[in-house]
Amino acid sequence: QVQLVESGGGLVQPGGSLRLSCVASGLIFRIRSMAWFRQAPGKQRELVAFITNDGSTNYADSVKGRFTISRDNAKNTVYLQMNSLKPEDTAVYYCNRKTPMAVWGQGTQVTVSS
Repeated sequence: QVQLVESGGGLVQPGGSLRLSCVASGLIFRIRSMAWFRQAPGKQRELVAFITNDGSTNYADSVKGRFTISRDNAKNTVYLQMNSLKPEDTAVYYCNRKTPMAVWGQGTQVTVSS
């Protein structure tokens, strides 16, 4: 049974940083391209960043240069380091395969506000 558990969100002031973590179970993590998505209120879920099984990364233009995705295959964990946060980064953040599975985790709320 696939399970995705996100953590690390919170309330942060503009310009601040957060590091999100996602532990995946029930899939062969090391061979999968993994991704972070986010969904802001009233908006569709969007792809933020992904990392391939060999460590190549790609980012949405809106976060390029501020966010860094990484993975630890030994821990079945994918991370998202978020720096220089802006109010428009406020959303619930989810991890999944780059080509998402039907199963989603509960997400972790990120709120950027002064």
